[in-house]
Amino acid sequence: MYQPYLSPDDLPSNKTTLLSGIWLTQLEEATKNSFFLACKSTVRILLSSCHWYFKVNSGILILILVCHDLKSYQHLMTTIPYLANKLKRFANQAKISVSSPVNEGIPWMVNINEFWTGED
Repeated sequence: MYQPYLSPDDLPSNKTTLLSGIWLTQLEEATKNSFFLACKSTVRILLSSCHWYFKVNSGILILILVCHDLKSYQHLMTTIPYLANKLKRFANQAKISVSSPVNEGIPWMVNINEFWTGED
């Protein structure tokens, strides 16, 4: 088991840890709303056809997309460069995770800086 090097007096209180979790959740939700509004209408419709949300993990913003059918998965895959370009406005380091419908397509994750996205 991992033992922290800091004494209990130097660790954050339970209240601080709880508040940090609440603020992180609020940040993820605000980012989701702002990101949705920053997208063009056709992409908004596409996002509405699947389950999607933001998660911050180790300081990296992750856009998680869960597709319910193969058609929305295929359409989403074609918009990855656009989504990556939009994400660059919200974070220096970000990833996109796309989950395909069960047993259809290939689930994957891409770093937004791994490819050139060009203009909107």
